[in-house]
Amino acid sequence: MNEAAGSVGRPAPLPIRAVPVRHWGRWVAAVLVLLALGGIAWAFAVGQIDWPTVGRYLFASVMLQGVGNTVLVSVGSMLLGLILGVAFAVMRLSRNPVTSGVAWLYIWFFRGTPVLVQLLIWYNLALVFRTFTIPGVYSAPMSQVMTPFLATLLGLGINEGAYMAEIVRAGISSVDHGQTEASQALGMTGGKTMRRIVLPQAMRVIVPPTGNEFINLLKTSSLASVITYGELMRSAQNVYTRTLQTVELLFVASIWYLAITTVFSSGQYYVERHFSQGSAVEQGPTPLQRIASLVLSVRHARLPGGAR
Repeated sequence: MNEAAGSVGRPAPLPIRAVPVRHWGRWVAAVLVLLALGGIAWAFAVGQIDWPTVGRYLFASVMLQGVGNTVLVSVGSMLLGLILGVAFAVMRLSRNPVTSGVAWLYIWFFRGTPVLVQLLIWYNLALVFRTFTIPGVYSAPMSQVMTPFLATLLGLGINEGAYMAEIVRAGISSVDHGQTEASQALGMTGGKTMRRIVLPQAMRVIVPPTGNEFINLLKTSSLASVITYGELMRSAQNVYTRTLQTVELLFVASIWYLAITTVFSSGQYYVERHFSQGSAVEQGPTPLQRIASLVLSVRHARLPGGAR
């Protein structure tokens, strides 16, 4: 009883108060970074750049046409690269030494030579073959067939196919071999197994690097200006060659490249979420869901019965 009374009369311990450690270095680094960014922005703002020219040409018809050509050739080249990538990835995994060797040779050559060199070879193919002939069907001079658009499409698409072949091969290899054995035990053919069992599971591995490859392809398409294809960079060059406002038009092209890559990066985000369904990683809310949640919380707080 005495011990109980003594314990009751003893003063209660004070609550523990956690004081976060102050990281002064982080604040100093943040201030230095902001000062550096502000200095760069100020330098360009007061520099000899005619900013009204940037706004005037941003939505000019010549630039919009270049944007359309860039998107067109990039999407077309990526589709060609995907088709070639899947085909050569399957050939690379084949037990047939001929098909596997041909796939290895294709990947080795197109990954080992610069894209610019490949574009120039395609564009100058008329120096090697005078005519393009399909016996009994079509015949025309190669200079008319190999237009700047076709040279760009083949150059970028076939080069992209070599990289996509390695990406698809890595995705296919990530699927457990037991899945293939189980499908074969059920009587499924090799092609059906690849389409219905292997590739759907491999998409979780294939999609993220494929999106990055497409963003890189969008920017690499600027090399097509060398072979006179009218994409975004070529359009900017045509204007600043005439007006001598080089930096202004380069800023216009940069703004459009940023806008295009931002749009497709957003699409890549939702495609990755779609193919990540059912995985062990918990998916957080999308940016649109976060914005909607924030709007609803603010609206609820302003109601009469809300927190405010």
